[in-house]
Amino acid sequence: MRLSAYLLRALPLNISKHEQRVLHVLAQGGMIRYLRDAHGKVSEVDCFNRDGFRLTDCSLSIFNRLLRRRLIRSQAGQPYRITREGLAAVRAQLDNR
Repeated sequence: MRLSAYLLRALPLNISKHEQRVLHVLAQGGMIRYLRDAHGKVSEVDCFNRDGFRLTDCSLSIFNRLLRRRLIRSQAGQPYRITREGLAAVRAQLDNR
């Protein structure tokens, strides 16, 4: 039995602690900047919060998992931002300001 794309989006995702942390930073207005290699693949990523500080938990493997699940995306060559699916997947977290 095949599930439609709509049903797959409705299912809850298992998101690791590091993925959750990156998504939370993106939900608050952060971004993921990237560098591409000679073949056009993303080779290096840096995640920044809205204040411009770098998040050390963001690695290339976490970036690829978030991208594969369509929780982040880039438009017109801009830095990667969170999608509506990403906002739905992120759990509420207290902002320690």
